[in-house]
Amino acid sequence: MIGILLITHGSFGEALVQNACHVLNKRPVQVNQLGVSAQDDPLDLLPLARQMLELVDNGDGVLVLTDIFGASPANLAIKLLEPGRIEGLTGVNLPMLLRALTYREKGMEVLLQRARDGGRDGVFNMLEH
Repeated sequence: MIGILLITHGSFGEALVQNACHVLNKRPVQVNQLGVSAQDDPLDLLPLARQMLELVDNGDGVLVLTDIFGASPANLAIKLLEPGRIEGLTGVNLPMLLRALTYREKGMEVLLQRARDGGRDGVFNMLEH
């Protein structure tokens, strides 16, 4: 099973994990999160981020989810990526996380596509739907 590591601003990642637990009625395994605060230097957090990555990696790889491309959490996450083994997506939202949790036994390529599409497809104008 592919592990999932969220690296986000503040407590956003933990809130997403808690909400996923609510929807799924259980805490998913091999999921961890690292919150980056305004006073944190992302380079100082790199060793901790690597440790957290190892905690969720059972050998099948890890999907790193982060909130805003170009911001400190994403800049930290990008230092962890290894194509094919440790992949990353930005713009994390609850539909993306739920889709990632659902498809993480299908392989990295499928997981990346389904998680990305889930995040995108979870956004629509409710009056037009």
